Amino acid sequence: MKHAIRRRILRTNPLPKGKESTAVTKTSNAVDKRSLMNADQAAALLDWIRRRPRGGQRLHAFFATLYYCGLRPEEAVAMRVQDVTLPGPDAADQWCELLIHTATPEVGKQWTDTGEIHEERDLKGRAEGETRTTPGHPALTRILRQHIEDEQLKPGDLLFQGETGGILAGSVIRRAWRSARKAVLPPHVFDSPTGRRVYDNRHTRLTKWLNDGIPPAQVADWAGNSVPVLLATYARCVEGQLPDLKRRLEAAGDLPEPPGAD
Repeated sequence: MKHAIRRRILRTNPLPKGKESTAVTKTSNAVDKRSLMNADQAAALLDWIRRRPRGGQRLHAFFATLYYCGLRPEEAVAMRVQDVTLPGPDAADQWCELLIHTATPEVGKQWTDTGEIHEERDLKGRAEGETRTTPGHPALTRILRQHIEDEQLKPGDLLFQGETGGILAGSVIRRAWRSARKAVLPPHVFDSPTGRRVYDNRHTRLTKWLNDGIPPAQVADWAGNSVPVLLATYARCVEGQLPDLKRRLEAAGDLPEPPGAD
């Protein structure tokens, strides 16, 4: 409107008087606690996907990786078999390790130079070429070892593939997740924010790490976030630590009695 007035297209600003139109509306990036899944819900959803007739085992490995490692979906679909370090079957330590170095988000054919739906990018919030590693629970080690064996994957192959061997499509991922929620969750939970988005697997895992007492700096490193962003996003979801914090504060003791006090 100001530009129109300067160009003498308008004589006055017709908008109601009040705050400037350029004022930024305050928004919150904090995660809604209602979107987080409990262990029983996550287990039931993953099990339903595993038993899905069409591509269930393959999709189960994908969703299990999101849940156990807190990856962004676009990071998981870009992984290669060689990016996973699996311990030997008889090793005492059965934790695996994932190397995350690329993301391939869906941006649409009209927005890529190649005409493909996905575009390969560096990791979100990281410098060009930077990587990160994330530990994988022994339960995930078993799943990925079986997945690689069943699919007969080679080191250079995509870890999670579509039916034709290409990149796993976002539409397939979202449809499988929605079907699992509809089949597993009671109607009132299905209609709630609980696990509504595929991304809520990541939110659930990062929150669990924080609630389990993993230092925020370590969680941020595994997740590919900065510590300030991590805390601003998940601070409202951290719970269950108050009793331990109270014990620490009590252990510090009270003020000393002043000399001569009765």
